[in-house]
Amino acid sequence: MLTRIDHIGIACFDLDKTVEFYRSTYGFEVFHTEVNEEQGVREAMLKINETSDGGASYLQLLEPTREDSTVAKWLAKNGEGVHHIAFGTADVDGVAADVRGKGVRVLYDEPRRGSMGSRITFLHPKDCHGVLTELVTSAEPSSAEH
Repeated sequence: MLTRIDHIGIACFDLDKTVEFYRSTYGFEVFHTEVNEEQGVREAMLKINETSDGGASYLQLLEPTREDSTVAKWLAKNGEGVHHIAFGTADVDGVAADVRGKGVRVLYDEPRRGSMGSRITFLHPKDCHGVLTELVTSAEPSSAEH
C-alpha cells in the first residue's frame, strides 16, 4: 500500500543555486544532503511536512556528478525540471511485486539504497503514463543519515 508522496525529484544543473531558490522563495530548508556514487548524483532533501504515517514529504534536488549518470542524460535531453515522483510505502518489495504482476515494468530486480538509507525501486515511465515513478521505504529513524 502506498502511504504518501515521499518526494518529488527535481533535476538541476547547479544544486547550490537551486537550493537557494527554494530557500529564499518558499522558505524550505535543507534537511539532508548526500552524494550517491552509484546513481552519480549530489542531492539535497528539502523537508516540506511531516505525514500521518510518521514519514515526511520532501523535494529532492538532484545534480549529476558525472556525465554518464541517468540524471545527467535526462538533463541533457529535457533541461531542468521535475524528474520523478516517489511514493512512500512500508513494503517496497511487496508493492513492486504487486505492480509487476499488473504488467508494470520495475526497473530493479531488487530494491537499491536510496536517500537517507531508504530502499527504492523505479517503475518504467512508459508504463506509468510518461511519469518516472519511484517506490520508497524509508529507513528506520536510527539508521537515517543526517
